[in-house]
Amino acid sequence: MGKKIVVADDDPAILDIISIILEEEGYEVETSVTGESLMQVDGPLPDLYLVDIWMLGKDGRDICRHLKSHERTRHIPILIVSANRDIEKIARETGVDAYLAKPFEITELTDIIAKCLQ
Repeated sequence: MGKKIVVADDDPAILDIISIILEEEGYEVETSVTGESLMQVDGPLPDLYLVDIWMLGKDGRDICRHLKSHERTRHIPILIVSANRDIEKIARETGVDAYLAKPFEITELTDIIAKCLQ
């Protein structure tokens, strides 16, 4: 079994596409449409979180701050994705490990995930 990635995005089509791409790369993928499930830090944890910043329900920035402040999850890399032009600033403010601006190429996504998981 490959490394586990939890992907949170409020667009089911994007979740489907990212899941297909990552599964083809050998990763185990779990998805969340609201990001609420990422706030639960009990039980098995992923090797990486991929979080869209602008989601319905829970704000991606709050999710990232929560994960980085919690003892069990602070060591897990977080990659944020967003069409927001201030994504670099958001990444610094939330303490995430990497960011990717939408739209992005598949190779950009897979390369940055591989770097985060090294």
